[in-house]
Amino acid sequence: MTSSTRLRRFFASIMIGGGLALTAGASAAELPKSMTWSSYDVGSAGYAEASAIADAFGKKFGTRIRIQPSGSSIGRLQPVLSKRADVGFLATETFFASEGIHDFSTRRWGPQDLRVVAGRPSSFGIFTAADADIHTLQDLKGKRFAYVAGNPSINVKCDAFLAFAGLTRDDVDAKMFPTYANAMSSLARNEADASCTTTTPSHVYELEQSPRGIRWLEVPADDEEGWKRLRAVAPFFQPYTETVGAGISKENPVDILAYRYPVLVVRSDSDADLVYAFTKALDETYDLYKDATSVMPRWDLKQAGVPAADAPFHEGAIRYLKEKGIWTDEAQAWNDARIKRLNALRDAWQKAVAEGDGKSDEEFAAIWDRIRTQALNSL
Repeated sequence: MTSSTRLRRFFASIMIGGGLALTAGASAAELPKSMTWSSYDVGSAGYAEASAIADAFGKKFGTRIRIQPSGSSIGRLQPVLSKRADVGFLATETFFASEGIHDFSTRRWGPQDLRVVAGRPSSFGIFTAADADIHTLQDLKGKRFAYVAGNPSINVKCDAFLAFAGLTRDDVDAKMFPTYANAMSSLARNEADASCTTTTPSHVYELEQSPRGIRWLEVPADDEEGWKRLRAVAPFFQPYTETVGAGISKENPVDILAYRYPVLVVRSDSDADLVYAFTKALDETYDLYKDATSVMPRWDLKQAGVPAADAPFHEGAIRYLKEKGIWTDEAQAWNDARIKRLNALRDAWQKAVAEGDGKSDEEFAAIWDRIRTQALNSL
């Protein structure tokens, strides 16, 4: 039995007065008795945060939560799509799946009709060696830039920063390193001059303490053309002023970007009342989980319940966010544009599948790349 079915039966069993009908607001005020969430592996930040929120749900509402961890993007998303999980605590695979790229560009996938409930802001920036004489994003041209082999989640974010400056990977001296750790530590070894990551990994602190030193490159929030180029590559980014990290403090903040990790994801056809109830519960249990880790305060819906995100927001979440005065006309405009993009890609996928019938996987990949680009250029 699905959670939405359990929810409907639960409310159907409630009798109010002389048969007074339940309103949408009343039905959305409750959670099902049990839920399943997917997340990153045990030991990850995503699993730790899902566990803290699950514990809070149990304490306040008595809801039993089963967390299903996975080390792969498909392993985290598949339970949501197959209705074995109510919510996914995901990351950038949400964007890849909604766009039909990377792991999700094969014939069995294509653009997935996903929706966001909320997502904790997680800052992300370009860091450079202070002695590399790189002061702006434009200064990256011709410099040694560290990428991670087989890690599109990192690399697409780096490419988005370059796009902001009107650059591409061809404009830098791209260095491909075999692992994330190797790429991030390459600056301290003087094998690269810049790369991109979050602000708190051990590698950036090591660079800060090394003879080379560290510098984070600013991303001006008022550069409209730069943001237009960046969001063509990664529409899930938003401006963010970070005060925590290597070489960063409240006295020395940096204007970089934020994406969502974890981002809470459901199917577009998930029951709106259930999503409303989940969003309301996430808000009402905030005081129970906000101190679980140093970043948990960022689950405040004033930060976690607003665009940009990896996919459009779900109507059930928007209903609650409107009630709380968090959802604005600007947020709705962003959501409308994001749905338009997603629908255009889903239509383009159908054309690619038809044109690619009987073709090899390599030929299909080229067909999809061409038709996908045409669809995005038409927006």
